[in-house]
Amino acid sequence: MWKIVLLAALAVVAALELSAPARHEMHPTRAIEPVQFHRGVNILGYDPLWTNPQKARFQARHFTDIRNGGFDFVRVNLFVFRHLDAQNRIDPKWLKRLDWVVANATKAGLGVILDEHDFGTCSNDVATCRVKLPAVWRQLSQRYRSQPPTVAFELLNEPHGRLDSETWNAMIPGLLSIVRATNPTRTVIIGPTHWYSLSDLPALSLPPNDRNITVTFHYYGPYRFTHQGASWSKLKDLRGVTWGSRSDREGLRDNFDKVGAWARNERRPILLGEFGTYDKGGTPIAMRADYIGAVACEAGRHGFGWAYWQFDGNFIVWDMSRDTWVRPIKDALINRRPSTTAC
Repeated sequence: MWKIVLLAALAVVAALELSAPARHEMHPTRAIEPVQFHRGVNILGYDPLWTNPQKARFQARHFTDIRNGGFDFVRVNLFVFRHLDAQNRIDPKWLKRLDWVVANATKAGLGVILDEHDFGTCSNDVATCRVKLPAVWRQLSQRYRSQPPTVAFELLNEPHGRLDSETWNAMIPGLLSIVRATNPTRTVIIGPTHWYSLSDLPALSLPPNDRNITVTFHYYGPYRFTHQGASWSKLKDLRGVTWGSRSDREGLRDNFDKVGAWARNERRPILLGEFGTYDKGGTPIAMRADYIGAVACEAGRHGFGWAYWQFDGNFIVWDMSRDTWVRPIKDALINRRPSTTAC
């Protein structure tokens, strides 16, 4: 009798499986190219370290905290232009501070992305960018040519404005040739225009024979949710925008599906270089953590690496005043329970 009951139960389960809608599995059928960097965090973009090391918030021990916290790389946000002299030579003192960053991150077991973050100048003044950006990479690529492969170069954060697709695509080969002269196989990270928008990926033109390129994009959608209350934005007075509905999650999934399809077609690894939610706009931290965890999960489901924005300052995952992790955000990134269905 029990066999008949068991067979009947299995038949019901099979029928339900056949009638249920298709589920999005954690690992798409055809994987994208493997990414070198997996779980990271952005650091040091706005730290006094660069101008007055005595007032630096970030200390050498924080590299170990990051590694022990479950992250495997840091994306170092560099505003190099402000440290160039009249001949576009980088200040030697600034370079020594960068040496300190690279050495201590590497010692802690972290990969390092040197991210040239002068997107404002480059996007507003292309003529100046055409001079300064090659000068920066001529010096950085020479200085760090002997670093291990765990150090990567990101040519320019978030080109936009006057630095449109046509202009940016025309600049990429020259910048790559500078880097490749001393670093022929080092990972170089390049993203599309319109602030690294995923919608601009189809317009990105890369040398097909250079397979040591990782393509990056940034994701802050929906912007009205992630940036509500941000003091520098048009949303500084906005409050009460929520996230977490079925439609919200489907929108996230569909956007990342588009990036995954592009990556598979182009055979390029993908890095989600920034994502997060503003932490001072009154959004409940549980909702922020839910969003952040869903984005990290969706990136992982597609095989993208990711770097959270950012360690401290705002959008924070580390509370400098308490000298510890912002636990709900950190847990959403690192300790989120895996699922076999869509995030």
